[in-house]
Amino acid sequence: MRESKREAALEAAKHVVQRDGVTALSYESVAAEAGLTKGGLLYHFPTREDLLLALHEYVAGQWEQHMRDEVADEVPDTSAPGPDIRGTAPLTEAAKTVAYVRASQNPDRAELLLTLEAISDQAARAVWNGVYDRWAAPVPESAEDHDAVARFIARLAADGLWLYESISEQPMHPQIREHLVRAIIALDRSEQQ
Repeated sequence: MRESKREAALEAAKHVVQRDGVTALSYESVAAEAGLTKGGLLYHFPTREDLLLALHEYVAGQWEQHMRDEVADEVPDTSAPGPDIRGTAPLTEAAKTVAYVRASQNPDRAELLLTLEAISDQAARAVWNGVYDRWAAPVPESAEDHDAVARFIARLAADGLWLYESISEQPMHPQIREHLVRAIIALDRSEQQ
């Protein structure tokens, strides 16, 4: 299976999880969704756990790419991994916060289910935590670090909006979402300095 077929398999696996949940993920369900053979899937994903871990990496990678896209205007070279993609100086914490807030919107059910599933899977949790470590504001080390506290509050607000959109059956009007995103970004006072 060429890389494009591997990606097609992962996209199909994402659709299976989106529609039927993580427990429905099997070689048979992914092969049927992607129009591939079970043998083709086994070549790249010898076990269901390998397929599931690759799916975590794929979905987390899509999310991280959204964050890179958010800073593309500030950072011309997006070929290197992580937020220090300029190759010279790392992004500011404020720029990472803006990218995190903007890229954390419009989740789908598969993303929610996979992040929940990762809680009980150490390898999958490491995949998601790697993205969080590179982009999300960490828990402040001191309540006196007001900028770090503000960034963390912005992260919590973005996570709350993401969760709301993940579980709500009512789509949010794009203008309302944009207004909320701007308000969350404004929580990070270092962005205004």
